[in-house]
Amino acid sequence: MPRPVRTPIGLELTRTARTVGRAFDDALVEAGGSLPAWLVMISLKSGRATNQRQVAEEVGIQQATLSHHLNGLVHDGLVTRERDPLNRRSHRVALTDAGEATFLRLRDAAIAFDRRLRRGLSTEELAQFEATLGRLADNVADRGTGTVGEPERSSA
Repeated sequence: MPRPVRTPIGLELTRTARTVGRAFDDALVEAGGSLPAWLVMISLKSGRATNQRQVAEEVGIQQATLSHHLNGLVHDGLVTRERDPLNRRSHRVALTDAGEATFLRLRDAAIAFDRRLRRGLSTEELAQFEATLGRLADNVADRGTGTVGEPERSSA
């Protein structure tokens, strides 16, 4: 089988995502947190999630996995988790004062990391990059078009 002329874009994207993801994890750890903690905290701060099921949906993980992360956050005094008096099967989750302070540190680390990622890129380059990422996502979501190994032709 002949070697590909170019590295497949999916492989390049995966490698880059891993490198960037590890660097982001490191930035959050340095700020006293972790990616799971950041995801839980940002979902709580957004106001879109107030109970455990909603947080799991917002973060995109199973409730059992979220329970594990919440146990650590409760143990560290960053969130509270209590039964909803109106629905005993549901647990309400909220940031504590210490959780609010940790959220602010992690937010600052996330903002600084985003600035680092954007360094040297123009507004136009970033807009094109975002459009390209969207197109890649659309391409894999639309499994019915195109032929494997054959790039889809653009009308532009």
